Amino acid sequence: MKKSIITLGALLLTSLLMAGGYVSTKLSEVTAIPSHDCKADMVYRDRDQNLLWQDQAYTEAENGAFKRHQSIGKAGSYAHAVRYCDRLQYDGYADWRLPTSDELTHVHYKREQVFTYFRDNDFWSSTPTAEGRYYVVFPADAIRYPRSPRQSNFIRCVRCIGEDK
Repeated sequence: MKKSIITLGALLLTSLLMAGGYVSTKLSEVTAIPSHDCKADMVYRDRDQNLLWQDQAYTEAENGAFKRHQSIGKAGSYAHAVRYCDRLQYDGYADWRLPTSDELTHVHYKREQVFTYFRDNDFWSSTPTAEGRYYVVFPADAIRYPRSPRQSNFIRCVRCIGEDK
């Protein structure tokens, strides 16, 4: 009998411990979490050239596509870049296009970085070269370089201000 009482007591004590025992209904205070200023997708308005530029965050998948010479989102081959801009629905507009090398050179020639989301690698332009290549513009020096259309580069679309489709 003594063994039964000890076993029953141990089971009862174990079940109380596993069930959590007494739980207070009063909740502990919550520490305020500071708000973070998350960058939103944006546009850059170049009033000198009357252009509106896509200024959108680049994803890890796009960074990886650029490095692996693949095409995903805002990184890829020339044909992908043209399709991407033609199909882009952004900031309420559907008339985006791939910029010319002159437009890219102009926007990157400015003293300050005008884009919130930038990459220090080449960006496609729609300007062809005589050798069947297309110009890219490197943002750091605003100089254009010929590239094979199969190569992967970053993409930034543009549209003319005042044109609505």
